[in-house]
Amino acid sequence: MSHTLGVRQAQKQKTRQALLDAALGLLEEQSLSSLGLREVTRAVGVAPTAFYRHFRSTADLGVALVDEALGSLHPMVRSTVSSADDSEDRIARVIRLIAHHVEAHTAHVRFIARERHGGVQPVREAIRAQLARFAQEVRTELATDPEARGWDDDDLLMLAHLYVDQMLITASLFLEALEAPDSSEAELERVTQLATRQLRLISVGRRHWLD
Repeated sequence: MSHTLGVRQAQKQKTRQALLDAALGLLEEQSLSSLGLREVTRAVGVAPTAFYRHFRSTADLGVALVDEALGSLHPMVRSTVSSADDSEDRIARVIRLIAHHVEAHTAHVRFIARERHGGVQPVREAIRAQLARFAQEVRTELATDPEARGWDDDDLLMLAHLYVDQMLITASLFLEALEAPDSSEAELERVTQLATRQLRLISVGRRHWLD
């Protein structure tokens, strides 16, 4: 009996993931607010009623996509933006990491960039909650750095939000460069240089904030 239940659970999880993957593919050309569940189930090859065994609505599916896109990134974000080392090498490593992530997970990055201010409220709220969690985690890490001595919690949280927002801005810039009709190495290099200057600006402000 336990073996049968395990097989059923595995099949259920497989169908759920197939629905998520199909939705992500369909969202390359449209926003979540215009996506119909019949489109998704048709792409997977299951009956529309099967959708409701996994998600209450397309908004619920969108929240699951937010968790899939952002939920696994917390360790990476903490490690890349919380260090007191703001050297040129570290900034370059952070930007390369973001660029590689965008290239490897283009559909997820596009989804977050589009739906962060999109028309589906539960999805906007899910993205906002994930980003707020990122900021809180980064603030906790920043507070352990010797350079944070004398900073109050509000200022540390403000700095954490600056870093998290900058990572999103940089990811969006790389996404635009990759998807532009005339995408080129020169355009990617331009984005890299711009992102480098923006992170330098945050770093300078960080070092002199208590002045």
